[in-house]
Amino acid sequence: MHGLMSLVVGALFAAGVYLMLKREILHVLVGLTLVGNGANLAIFVASGARVAPPPLVPDGLDAPLAGHADPLPQALILTAIVIGFGVLGFALALARRSTETLGTDDLDRLPTTEGQGT
Repeated sequence: MHGLMSLVVGALFAAGVYLMLKREILHVLVGLTLVGNGANLAIFVASGARVAPPPLVPDGLDAPLAGHADPLPQALILTAIVIGFGVLGFALALARRSTETLGTDDLDRLPTTEGQGT
């Protein structure tokens, strides 16, 4: 199963990098999202996720029983998903506004401020 998930992670990274090399803003944002999802899946696979009881401490003990699930990778991935969604929403709003204002979504045609002194 780890081999299949490794191929999926590689495919997500490859598709994301390919889209980030495009010239349109929307392709870059979708590529960035794919790379982020690939990183989340890589963390999930590397953590060795398995079916196990939750790490609850029974009455009278100081620590959970052996063989419990590790909640840290899942918490990290959930946090990364929420942050990634917020960043994507903000970036989409910026992309829409820049496309409306400048009349193009081609990154090579956007005006630059190079050579203009302050």
